[in-house]
Amino acid sequence: MTAAPSRAHSFNAAAAQYAAYRPSYPPALFDALERLAGRPLARARVVDVGAGTGIATALLAERGANVLAVEPGDGMADQFRRTLPHIPLVRGNGDALPLADDSADFITYAQAWHWTDQGRSVPEALRVLRPGGALALWWNGQDHLDPEAPWLGEQAIRIARFLGTDDQAHRAADHASNQVGDLTTALACHRDRLHWSRRVPLDTHLANLATHSAFLVLDDRRTSAFFAQEREQLLKVFPDAVVEERYVVDLLVATP
Repeated sequence: MTAAPSRAHSFNAAAAQYAAYRPSYPPALFDALERLAGRPLARARVVDVGAGTGIATALLAERGANVLAVEPGDGMADQFRRTLPHIPLVRGNGDALPLADDSADFITYAQAWHWTDQGRSVPEALRVLRPGGALALWWNGQDHLDPEAPWLGEQAIRIARFLGTDDQAHRAADHASNQVGDLTTALACHRDRLHWSRRVPLDTHLANLATHSAFLVLDDRRTSAFFAQEREQLLKVFPDAVVEERYVVDLLVATP
C-alpha cells in the first residue's frame, strides 16, 4: 500500500524538527539484524532507503557498514547532507532504486517501507541484493500496550479521537504487521521485537509527536490547540515534565 502523497511529502517541511526530536534506535536492534540475516554489518554494502535525515544511516555506519543512503524528499535530503556530509546520498525511492543489479549486501528501510508500492519495491530489492543478501524493515513505535505505562494507551485514544482514526493506526508495531503485504510469500522472513525506552522533556515528547505525518498535514492552529491540551494532560502524569517514552521496535528481515 502506497501512503497518500501529501503525507509522504509532509516531512520535507519539517526535516529539522524530525532530526531534532525523533527517537533513535537501540544497539540491540542491529544485533538482532545481524543475527537474523546471518551476516555482520561491518564492511557490508548497505543501502538505506527512505533514509530521511539519517537517524538509522548514522547508526549503520557506526557498526562499520559501508552505507549508501537513498532519499526522495528535498527537505529531508538537505537535512541529511547537513548532518552526515561524509555519507553518500542519492535521490530516489524504493520503487525504482537508482542502483546496479547485485550491488548490496543489505537493503534497509527504517520506518519507510510503508511509503513504497510493494508490487515494485519487492522486485527492486531482489534485483539489487547480492546472493546471500538481506532486506531489513523496521518500525519504532511507542508501546501503547505496556502495562507499566497506561498513559501511552490513554494518549493513543486521545490522538485517535482527534484524528478521527482507529487507535490501532497509531500502534506502529501492530501497524507494521499490515505493511509487509506479499513480502513474506516472496522471501524467507524472520521477525523480532525489541523493547526500549528513553527519558525526554515533555516538550520534546510533544515535538516528536508533531513530526508524524498525520499531524503535519493538518492546520497549524488546530494541531497547536491539541498539543496544548495534551501538555496539560501529561503534566498530571509527569509533574516534573520529564516523560519516559517506551518503544517497541518491530523488525523483519527477509532473505531471497
